[in-house]
Amino acid sequence: MKLARTLAAVAAALLVAVPLVACDDKISTGGSSTPPPPTRGLAADAGEAIAPTAKMEFAESDFVENDRNRDPFRSFTAAFAPDQTRRVARNQRLVLLPQYSLDELRLAAIVTGGEYPRAMVIDPQGKGWVIKRGDFVGRPELVHTGGANGAEYQLNWRVDKVRDGDVVLSREDPAQPGIPPASRVISLHPEGDKRAELEN
Repeated sequence: MKLARTLAAVAAALLVAVPLVACDDKISTGGSSTPPPPTRGLAADAGEAIAPTAKMEFAESDFVENDRNRDPFRSFTAAFAPDQTRRVARNQRLVLLPQYSLDELRLAAIVTGGEYPRAMVIDPQGKGWVIKRGDFVGRPELVHTGGANGAEYQLNWRVDKVRDGDVVLSREDPAQPGIPPASRVISLHPEGDKRAELEN
């Protein structure tokens, strides 16, 4: 019975001592009375001076990018971009319906009265577009020049004439002035033209 009380007292003392050790509190025991070593940290003596750091000098050459000094903010996405040697010269002109070929457009109406005759073409989505002489219409044709590393440029169909039953378009190649321009006719009644061809 006495042993059980002694064990219970030791256990209770340990239960009290363990949290105190965890909280970094001082525990006094009956042993030696040596003081703990002094601690240094944020609570250093206010009168103690801090040694100044050495002053660094920089020259202009320290900020120039080279093999040993790389700009940490430089983007390297251009190095992984596709080859830019083949360039396509974009048209500076307004082109109507550049996403459709001429075969996809249907001539729906022609107005020839007045000085500027006009025509209406219908795109595959069913939307009507008014065109007149001088307008560039339809998907461009890409022409490649200059060999493997050359450039590409675009040729567009231009409305040349708006007549009673059709629209005449032409396409010139500025790089080939000796070749006559290509010509294309969109008829208002293509089924009638096919019937006339079959009868002849």
